[in-house]
Amino acid sequence: MVLGRAFYIQRFQGSYWRNMSDSLHQRYITLDAERGTIYSEDGQMLSTSIPTFDIYVDFNAEGLREKKGKRFIENLDSLSLSLANYFQDKTQSQYKRELQQAYKLKDRYFLLKKKLNFEQYKVFRDFPLVRLGRNKSGVIVEVNSKRETPFGLLANRTIGLSREFVGADKKTKKQNVGLEMSYDSVLSGTDGQKLVRYIAGGTAIPIEGSQTDPINGKDVYTTIDVNIQDIAETALMRMMMQCEGPYGTAIVMETTTGKIKALANLGRRPDGTYWEDDNYALRATEPGSTIKLATLLSVLEKGSSSIDDKVEVGGAGRLQVGKKIVVDAERSPRAVLTVRECFAHSSNVGMSKLAYKAFAQKPAELKDYLHKFHLDVRSPIDLTNVPKPTMAPLNQKGSAEGNMLWMSFGYGLQVSALHTLALYNAIANNGKMMKPYLVNSIRNNGVVVKQFEPAIMEQQLCKPEVINAARSAMEATVTDGTATRVFKGMTFAVAGKTGTAHVSDGPIKYAHGVYQATFAGYFPADKPQFTCIIVIRTKPHAASHYGGTVAAPVFREIATKLYAMYVEKKTPSQFFTAKDSSAFFYAGNAVDIKKVFQSMSMPFTDSAKTATWATVYANNYSPVVRTATVRQQVMPNVKGMGLKDAVFLLENLGVKVQVKGKGKVVVQSVEAGRPLGKGTAVLIELS
Repeated sequence: MVLGRAFYIQRFQGSYWRNMSDSLHQRYITLDAERGTIYSEDGQMLSTSIPTFDIYVDFNAEGLREKKGKRFIENLDSLSLSLANYFQDKTQSQYKRELQQAYKLKDRYFLLKKKLNFEQYKVFRDFPLVRLGRNKSGVIVEVNSKRETPFGLLANRTIGLSREFVGADKKTKKQNVGLEMSYDSVLSGTDGQKLVRYIAGGTAIPIEGSQTDPINGKDVYTTIDVNIQDIAETALMRMMMQCEGPYGTAIVMETTTGKIKALANLGRRPDGTYWEDDNYALRATEPGSTIKLATLLSVLEKGSSSIDDKVEVGGAGRLQVGKKIVVDAERSPRAVLTVRECFAHSSNVGMSKLAYKAFAQKPAELKDYLHKFHLDVRSPIDLTNVPKPTMAPLNQKGSAEGNMLWMSFGYGLQVSALHTLALYNAIANNGKMMKPYLVNSIRNNGVVVKQFEPAIMEQQLCKPEVINAARSAMEATVTDGTATRVFKGMTFAVAGKTGTAHVSDGPIKYAHGVYQATFAGYFPADKPQFTCIIVIRTKPHAASHYGGTVAAPVFREIATKLYAMYVEKKTPSQFFTAKDSSAFFYAGNAVDIKKVFQSMSMPFTDSAKTATWATVYANNYSPVVRTATVRQQVMPNVKGMGLKDAVFLLENLGVKVQVKGKGKVVVQSVEAGRPLGKGTAVLIELS
């Protein structure tokens, strides 16, 4: 009898008792912290976490199997039809067959749907059987978060990504790059935990007093300006599509502060399209003629030459300098040029002769100047895995002189575009070298935790007269040098330098005919506001590969648009224009706003998509509906809302609302972005 009873329990009741055994225990479960958001300088979300929902079914749930599965059988057809009609990835019969098979096998963790967004999940909750609740339907919902970049391509590689994956050791690991990696500890927060007790049926009961709440990650506010980034990305993309090069980068820096306002990186994919796949702005390469600025500063600072000295460069385009034959890419307009003209016409012969005159006796002295210009150390940009520049030795007998000559016009050393930009920005900033940086502040629930201020790397890079001479040489490059043609007809003055480097690195050799076209400069030339560099790697044997024909046009497009948007507007006008009556700003429930436009047959641009709250503003006389960010425990911006929407939103956040006036909200006593405590009182004024 004992043996018979044992056999019966094992064969027919084994699953039930094993489930009972699994359930009668306690364990800690993790409460995930919400990852912080990365914002642009004006508060637009560049990278944020959105919830995703994985749907599983426990086909051994008691409520699903009671009365011989009556509830499952009655709802099977309608559930299969709902799934097929909404998701449209399988037919009703396919869904029905899969559900029946899983039910038959008593699958306790059957994956039904993965990574549903919130809108899909809301619809799914109302499906037949599902709406009966977990105990009766067996439906298990796992909530995860997915990192999204609302602006897609814009600054995608700079912002980076944050992903989790399961390694070979079965442990969850992170794969982060860009700002997501550099500020991972700030963005991640701290997970909480709670102790739960499992009872029969697998139901988890929290144990009082055992919970540690998660500490959500802090938000990172960058220096990136979305409009400037869009301008830089678009201009670079246009040229990359035209020249079909493997990659290119464009960086825009605010001259007086060192803030990176835009950083575009475009790499060519196998299908011919471009994407932000690597941070080419940090890649160290031979810079070509843009490094001649460092040579010019070095010889002028040393005093071996002055800006108006005469240099014999010859008329053949090649000349022996020391023990080396130096060749110019293009013949010089005259056999004798001033130092300024050697720079403006990008004469390799002229610049190498200046370097030879200054450093032939002691080539290592050039390295001292390059060190002062921060060209031999890692860029201090607030990103991780920044490569270090390299340069040929200048202290070895037999090779030091030759290496020094090659360095004078851009070979024998490798620096990043960011290094070159920082040097040019120092000249634009009257000799003050600023640290380039990408993050303005770190905030917690709208409160600034840490503020980053502009930092000076070198208070005075060179003597003031040397800085003025270098600026005049860069202006001459545009007015009477290698960049004259592309900048002809500009309505404002720019200054800069072209660069064309014949590439030989890794698998690419000189014989492959690959070039790197560069233009670095600033504008307006008299009172610089922005400094910009464009670097584009060309395809083999490209017909057009010069800095003046490939990179400079991108600089011109960026400069022209930024001047119109950000520089001209700062120039006061003696005339005052009347207020534009077509301008408007409203805010409220996104669905209601769109319904108004649709019922009035008014066209509008929908940037809010599935958002609950939105703002409406005029752009080129056309209304644009944009997402209004609302976060828990943070005061939202209710200006422009009607009373109904403002009160509904604020009271749902636990705010006590006092109202004054009527119409639309024009004043709120608690500033948007401020943290909200329990029972916070807010006065809103309407007009």
